[in-house]
Amino acid sequence: MLSETKKKEPAALAKLLANEVRNFIDELVIPNEQQLSRKGRRASRMISELTDQARSAGLWGLFYPYEYGGKIDSLEDYLVVAEQEGRTVFSHEIFGSHTALDARMLQKFGNETIYTKFLRPMASGNALPCYAMTEPEHSGSVPGLIRASACLSNGNWHINGRKWFVSNANNATFVTVLVRTTDDEVDIRKTLSMIIVPVESQGFKIERQISVMDSSLKQSEISFNEVQVPESNLLGVCGDGINMMNHRLGIGRLLRSMHWVGLAQRCLDMMGARIHSPRGSTARLQDKQLVRQHIAKAYHAIASAREMIRVAARGVDTQCSSNIEINIAKMAASQALCAASDSAVQIFGAEGVSELTPLSNIIRIARTTRILDGTDESLISSVGRQLIDFYKHQGVYHFN
Repeated sequence: MLSETKKKEPAALAKLLANEVRNFIDELVIPNEQQLSRKGRRASRMISELTDQARSAGLWGLFYPYEYGGKIDSLEDYLVVAEQEGRTVFSHEIFGSHTALDARMLQKFGNETIYTKFLRPMASGNALPCYAMTEPEHSGSVPGLIRASACLSNGNWHINGRKWFVSNANNATFVTVLVRTTDDEVDIRKTLSMIIVPVESQGFKIERQISVMDSSLKQSEISFNEVQVPESNLLGVCGDGINMMNHRLGIGRLLRSMHWVGLAQRCLDMMGARIHSPRGSTARLQDKQLVRQHIAKAYHAIASAREMIRVAARGVDTQCSSNIEINIAKMAASQALCAASDSAVQIFGAEGVSELTPLSNIIRIARTTRILDGTDESLISSVGRQLIDFYKHQGVYHFN
């Protein structure tokens, strides 16, 4: 009985933290969203103040590794917290959720030098990471097309290349970059590596900022021109970049999906509030069949996505992760957010596409989810291929 109680403790803690995060967002973030969306110095100062308050409340970095201040280790347990964090587009900075994946990558594959120079400062709020994988000369992030390179000489990595659509590079203190560390003759599975580069390194440059549908997403194009960093800045083993990239992609897709479902839930709640508002009652929205269809379809999409994410997250927790489950969950979360935000905009009418509600920003973000971390088309093709290959050897697919 005692062991069963212990098993339930992390899930119970996660639910408690989820409630605290929800209250924090309802009381301190949502009332200030219009001001935060205007950007500028005042908005930046407000983000910093809210981040400090989240730290003081013990709500910052909840999915960081335990030894670096995290409180939740299970991806499945984190789902209920991530959904609450995702209810506002400003939560990533305020709660440190956008750096949790980097923290776990550095903990899993880093060395003592990396812990000291990068991970510990991250956990204390004195460093900010970004991740550079995609290159402007090629479509997407196909490993065989990566051209950015690093050569080891006299104890230093010499790095050259260009990356783009790098999130948060304008505020980052270091970047983890995926580079080619061997020549073309080597097996592609052993040709890429990840190296950490401080942004103050000579030869590193932010070439330009890239606006993404005029939303709150921050993207950059960056370049490396004979950048030199110590050999110890290598993350993991030289040539193991593809394995690390896949590990990062799988967890990253689920983390994003959890936040997207939270944002979809926000849209659903806004629909419910609008329907029962004085204006909604005057228009008799609750009696209109198409309004009922909007809210029913949004609920269906959200509930389906949540369960798919839960199953995929459980697979990661038990080290039995499935690319099929992860990719399907990512697409389901994207579809849920697209459906819920579109329905909410329809129910709000002109206000839904104006700055009077957060919906105009949310629906722009929703559209990017069909591209970020793998386009719908590439994921559908990958999942379809894997399923067809599965039936070469098996007669029945067993769902978890």
